Amino acid sequence: MTASALEAMTTGLHHVTGITANVQANVDFYVGFLGLKLVKRTGGYADAEQLHLLYGDGIGSPGSLLTFLVWEAAGRGRTGIGQVSEVALAVAPCSIGDWLTKALAARVPFEGPSREFGEPVLRLKDPDGLIVKLAGVDMPTQAPIAGAPTRIRGVTVLTDKAVETAQFVSRFGYGPAERQGMTRRMVSDTDVVDVREVSGFVPSVPGAGVPDHVAFRAQDADAVRAMRLSLRNHGPTEVHDRKYFLSLYVRDPVGILMEYATDGPGMIVDEAQESLGQTLFLPPQDTDRAEDLKAMLPQFSLPGEERFPARDLPFIHRFSRPEHPDGTTVVLLHGSGGHEADLMPIARRMAPHATLLGVRGRAIEEGTNRWFRRIDATTIDEADLRGEAEAFAAFVRAAISDYGLDAARLAFLGYSNGANLLAAVIQLHPGVVRRAILLRNIQATEKSETGDLAGTRVLMLDGRADPFVRSETTLADDLRARGATVDARTLSAGHALSGADVLEAADWLRKNLSDAETTQMRDPQAR
Repeated sequence: MTASALEAMTTGLHHVTGITANVQANVDFYVGFLGLKLVKRTGGYADAEQLHLLYGDGIGSPGSLLTFLVWEAAGRGRTGIGQVSEVALAVAPCSIGDWLTKALAARVPFEGPSREFGEPVLRLKDPDGLIVKLAGVDMPTQAPIAGAPTRIRGVTVLTDKAVETAQFVSRFGYGPAERQGMTRRMVSDTDVVDVREVSGFVPSVPGAGVPDHVAFRAQDADAVRAMRLSLRNHGPTEVHDRKYFLSLYVRDPVGILMEYATDGPGMIVDEAQESLGQTLFLPPQDTDRAEDLKAMLPQFSLPGEERFPARDLPFIHRFSRPEHPDGTTVVLLHGSGGHEADLMPIARRMAPHATLLGVRGRAIEEGTNRWFRRIDATTIDEADLRGEAEAFAAFVRAAISDYGLDAARLAFLGYSNGANLLAAVIQLHPGVVRRAILLRNIQATEKSETGDLAGTRVLMLDGRADPFVRSETTLADDLRARGATVDARTLSAGHALSGADVLEAADWLRKNLSDAETTQMRDPQAR
């Protein structure tokens, strides 16, 4: 950009985006502890199956925004070269002592206070391990919240090419200021970027607790276009309409992801100021699957709202609660390569008023989730299958006790690999699973079992064109021989699930859940 264009730029930070592995803990920290306002909740614009939360001042002003992509139960990322390492928020200089006392009372990890570049600083760690610095500097904002930080004071980026990174940051309206040790400070009209040289350090790895990117302010779409033109010889750039701002994405010379985002339209384009953050919005290209996404996206409660406490159980799991629950709970076991939310859309169609409990298998094969190991592509590790079946049976008992689930109104739904594990639990641990829908299953256990299965009811739905189903499968006969009631049906389908699965399973659930209130479940054909 030309010198005259640079002088006319809107400068400063627009937002910083991080990654969290625990949405409830994230909300409790940023809203409950720091006092920021949740100004927007959306499905991700790059991936609508990923929840995106935005926090800020009372109206979500540019420069006050911290946003988080929710990767539930994801692993911790690695802070390193090519990434933001710290985010600094501005608080009143006289309040640092109060924040220290508050951190002690809330058992929030902290370091300090200390002084950096002449400012008092208190370092905190959020629940994912992200360093959030409270910097004692007066920075007014358009819609301040009493007792909360006002704006983003700055970010610290790690690089092994400090000169090149600093020069790149200068494109967004920052100029050099003082240095302390290996950190050189770049300043805009409003905030700072601290460029820290860490030669020989390890590269960053995405994950919880590691920021995804930092965004700088652009006045309007013309400024975004001008910036993109100025970067035509730098490398790849992308421009995306994120509804609340237009964004350009680019990486600096060491790979730090930087965004150039317009100030408008802003957070109040689809919500009034007094109701910001109350409605879940989805990208326009995903409106045709809105109900499915609402079932999949993780739920949370704001401070002061009624909440369902999480329990530390041996399987990663997630609840999806309908607006008007009928007391039924359906436990979901995904197929190979799936996760705890995979079956929630189809299960919500089967049981619109049921609470859904999605569970994640613990075996990992070539980076994908499974329920038990295999010795090779066609041979099941029988010992591992039995061990995981026993662990899952213990999980079910604990979930019933710890979450207060009604065992009489509990059903299970397993697909493919999840159905195989579920069948093993039925056979190996009689009475734990009494109502089960097995979708595209096989008989996984090799040894014959004994034990009375009277009172156990099972629906088996196979696909006539399913290439994975073995013709010698004997599960239905084995279950019936031990007293179970088995309804085995073959559908005009392959291995993938279909609308026929929804209709058959919904009808079976209505007939086989003991409480009469389940008969009020809506007919799926009415959808």
